[in-house]
Amino acid sequence: MENSTKGFIPVMLTPFSSNGSIDYAALTQLTEVYLQAGAAGLFANCLSSEMFELSDIERLQAIKHVINVVGGEVPVIATGTFGGEITKQADFVKRVKESGVEAVIAITSLLADEKDSDEIFEKNVFELLVQTDQIPLGFYECPVPYKKVIKPKQLQQFVATNRVIYHKDTSLDLNQIKEKLALTQDYKFGLYDAYMAHAVDSLKAGSAGLSCIQGNYFPELIVWLCDHYNDDSLAAEVEVVQQFIIDNMDVMHNVYPIVSKYFLQKRGLNITTFTRREVGTFTPKIVKEIESLYTDYTALLNDFNIKVII
Repeated sequence: MENSTKGFIPVMLTPFSSNGSIDYAALTQLTEVYLQAGAAGLFANCLSSEMFELSDIERLQAIKHVINVVGGEVPVIATGTFGGEITKQADFVKRVKESGVEAVIAITSLLADEKDSDEIFEKNVFELLVQTDQIPLGFYECPVPYKKVIKPKQLQQFVATNRVIYHKDTSLDLNQIKEKLALTQDYKFGLYDAYMAHAVDSLKAGSAGLSCIQGNYFPELIVWLCDHYNDDSLAAEVEVVQQFIIDNMDVMHNVYPIVSKYFLQKRGLNITTFTRREVGTFTPKIVKEIESLYTDYTALLNDFNIKVII
């Protein structure tokens, strides 16, 4: 991806029916919303998808459903590691790749225990690479079961194998991101930042794009930011959008993903707020905060003449 061209890769939600089963009709609609908003790719079966609360069969079914809806319009990536021996993780990586994804994502905190040394982590990563038959891989610094942030020189080693093409960075550290970018710039590889508080600075530093939960509220706004982050004629508007996201960071993280599903309801998506995760109580106070966010978001889109998808 050219340095001047940025992409938004949504971390997809999993819609559920009120009885707790996956709602595939809502998943179809949600996938189409991401595409209509201009997403450059889709990250299925991630933490926002409640991947740890899905069975292997559900994970694969949901991934295949998304791929069928996308129909080759954009690449789809999906998580393929869920703990255990590296051989076991490699086996599921292969099953995920068979579903038709562009790359399979490895969860960094499931490749070594929290107390393990860097050497053990690196050994396990290289072992996974050996056992996965040249399948393109990516990394996700998922905060569950604990956050394992890849060090810049570690990432350089992994990318240098020409097997690692994607990295979702959750370091929250712009200087570390810049170092990672400098060490991997000569490879076919994209670093996508999850931390929207420095989204514009990260894009200007060379990140390939954004992969953030805010896209589960207003994907078209994140796409707009990727398209215009470096447009001098829209510098004031870009600053407004960046500050809008910063100001509402806590609201969008509170009892997530219930809040984002409620927000999408407000937008017209036929989705329940059901979640399999224990995330807290969706209190009247939080409802009021999300409704205020919806009002402010609608006004912002109107001011900037950004097309509303639903």
